[in-house]
Amino acid sequence: MSCLSVISRNFSTSFVARAAIKNVTVVGGGLMGSGIAQVSAQTGHNVTIVELNQEVLDKTHKSIQQSLQRVAKKVYKEKPQEGENFVSETLSRISTSTNLTDVIQSSDLVLEAIVENLAIKHKLFKSIDDIAPAKTIFASNTSSLSIGEIASVCKRKDKFAGLHFFNPVPVMKLLEVVRTPETSDETYEKLMAWAKAIGKTAITCKDTPGFVVNRLLVPLIAEAIRMLERGDASSKDIDIAMKLGAGHPMGPIELADYVGHDTTNSILNGWHDKFPENPLFNPLPTLQKLVDEKKLGVKTGEGFYSYKK
Repeated sequence: MSCLSVISRNFSTSFVARAAIKNVTVVGGGLMGSGIAQVSAQTGHNVTIVELNQEVLDKTHKSIQQSLQRVAKKVYKEKPQEGENFVSETLSRISTSTNLTDVIQSSDLVLEAIVENLAIKHKLFKSIDDIAPAKTIFASNTSSLSIGEIASVCKRKDKFAGLHFFNPVPVMKLLEVVRTPETSDETYEKLMAWAKAIGKTAITCKDTPGFVVNRLLVPLIAEAIRMLERGDASSKDIDIAMKLGAGHPMGPIELADYVGHDTTNSILNGWHDKFPENPLFNPLPTLQKLVDEKKLGVKTGEGFYSYKK
């Protein structure tokens, strides 16, 4: 079931009223945080976005409004008034704050989508563990860090899990629900129900490096770059091979440029530090060179390919 089908059937607010997770707090108003907030609000949940300053929150709110208008134009193209109502009703469920301590008192779920830095995530969760209601579930949208390590500073390890969304959140259907050995069945079941309620297809994964998608994807990208380093084939031919020979919609070198070389490099280096014996996680000189030269891929206009007009 797609997110658009959830919207088009006018998601029942009575369902949300019965659900365990009604009030969602999203910490971080960037690309991922804003997307998570949007899909939650447009399916009837109350959402509060928390950021460090109001300027960021204003930009986040504007980007969500623009995204919702694009959705409305597509879903309600024959009924523009219903589209306007959809946008206004969804926005009415989204609030913003710079004070997490106040917001958390009514939160059923606190989901962080902040920088991929373990110390910063520890600081966040440690600061709210004692003041959040006992019912509140904590979750991280991390793509590469261990959920168990993030949760290690909290007492409520039974109410801690990973919720790994994919970019762009309003479009991508997959949600990886990551369980640690301490995550309770009750917490897991509530999160799986919430995932379904917001229109995602949820899969379950243990707390293993990269979960499912990145654990397969990052080594694939790394092996493609190693082929380049050895001179086995060109970037173009590697990409064509995987698109036409394996049915991939995008080749691994193209995908590396799309993901961003700073992101992939950071993930690989982090995994290598933790699991130095695994050759799939060995650092890549070519990738480090691109990062040093600030050739990060699509977002900077140049990576393995050039995107400059």
